[in-house]
Amino acid sequence: MRQKTAALASAVAQAPISCGPAISPENAKKAAAPALAEAAQNNWAMAVAIVDSAGNLVYFEKMDNTQQGSVNVSQDKARSAALFKGPTQAFQDRLAAGGDGLGVLRMQGAVPVAGGIPLLMDGKIVGAIGVSGATSAQDAQCAKAGADALK
Repeated sequence: MRQKTAALASAVAQAPISCGPAISPENAKKAAAPALAEAAQNNWAMAVAIVDSAGNLVYFEKMDNTQQGSVNVSQDKARSAALFKGPTQAFQDRLAAGGDGLGVLRMQGAVPVAGGIPLLMDGKIVGAIGVSGATSAQDAQCAKAGADALK
């Protein structure tokens, strides 16, 4: 999964992906459903947020027993992935590398925690998914399940 995330981050850095029309509520639900199913299958309590390409909330769902802090974190991850046109894993990796990567801490709106992924339809960003409630890797696993549903 890290290789795919790194590949997307690299592609975004080289040639920014353009935005398409905003994700519809129906497609937002289609992206959220497999993310929630992945979480349920693994007994993880998650919050899932879907935003449009401008970072505006389109759909949100929280599973029973999800920690309350995950409500805002899921939305922040989705917004970060949409506005920066890349996965939040890329920010986490930059931060972990230290040195110049620490600059991510000063980037307003950048969330350096995995679990936010842009949503693509017809090769264009239509929004993003953000998932929170477990570890970064588990959040990213669920977000990927949601993002893959629209391809």
